[in-house]
Amino acid sequence: MKIGLFFGSFNPIHMGHLIIGNTMAYNTDLDEVWYIVSPQNPFKKNKSLLHEFDRLEMVEKAIADNFKLKASDIEFSMPKPSYTIDTLTVLSEKFPQHEFVLIMGEDNLVQFRNWKNHEKILEYYQLYVYPRPNTDPHEFENHASVKFEEAPLLDISATYIRNAIKNGKSIRYMVKEEVEKFIELKGFYL
Repeated sequence: MKIGLFFGSFNPIHMGHLIIGNTMAYNTDLDEVWYIVSPQNPFKKNKSLLHEFDRLEMVEKAIADNFKLKASDIEFSMPKPSYTIDTLTVLSEKFPQHEFVLIMGEDNLVQFRNWKNHEKILEYYQLYVYPRPNTDPHEFENHASVKFEEAPLLDISATYIRNAIKNGKSIRYMVKEEVEKFIELKGFYL
């Protein structure tokens, strides 16, 4: 199978993440999309980051009704912070029958040169890139391993959702109902 890997903190997973994953799973040549829940992003230091198992459970609840979307905890047992190249290597060794593709927003492509072993990622893996508004031109625009895919853009951020919760505001329609109930039940982000 050809698997798209969508990395993120998913703190919390929201409709923007779900639309991107679903679009990639159904509107490209990918067979599945795996949401790779990152315990700690080396570029993000966030004190409001929920425990990785809570974020994994939110992802599982959000995608439970879609057989082409999966949640992965592969990075939980890896050294932290986790680097994409290391995760790709582990997944390729563990699942040699699959071809893995990296899904990312164009805003991440702009800073891709700063990623650990970015040239190895480009050598061995394809990148499926969805557009982001106001993205600066970048050197990887015409790279053979980079494929641009159209996807609807929702300007929803996990930061906005966390702030809304903290301020007692509604997050309805920004996250799946199951995720909203789970957040309320656990008292997250208050």
